[in-house]
Amino acid sequence: MKLSEIKKILPTLDNVEFQLENGAFVPEHFHVTEVGSITKHFIDCGGVIRNEKVVNFQLWNANDFEHRLKPTKLLHIIQLSEDKLNIEDLEIEVEYQSDTIGKYDLAFNGKTFILQNKSTACLAQDSCGIPAEKQKINLIELNNEASSCCTPNSGCC
Repeated sequence: MKLSEIKKILPTLDNVEFQLENGAFVPEHFHVTEVGSITKHFIDCGGVIRNEKVVNFQLWNANDFEHRLKPTKLLHIIQLSEDKLNIEDLEIEVEYQSDTIGKYDLAFNGKTFILQNKSTACLAQDSCGIPAEKQKINLIELNNEASSCCTPNSGCC
């Protein structure tokens, strides 16, 4: 989800809720402790220099049980970050601590923001020697194909 998308959604909500893909909710007394941009400048295993840039939200589960972040407050924090930090309209990455600090993509299901699990991948598979995944077939299918071409009077021998 891009920053412009969350800015359109927030005014339509009564509450801001975040949910993990496993169904667990971020406690409703969370804080958004950071809104910023993160630039990652790196070289992949194939030698290609890359730049990635995202808008970053950091969620923190405080022991402030009376706190509830309202959509207008989050919208204000976003607008302030755009004004002061010149944040661009980029994809949002959310940091949230469960067992360790996790990084999540952000989606919306019509009521709740969903923290979507991210995974690592090789960006240079064609140049770092990772073989293409082989097509898996059942041996029974292979046996049927072999026997269908070599039946009596088929002319294969």
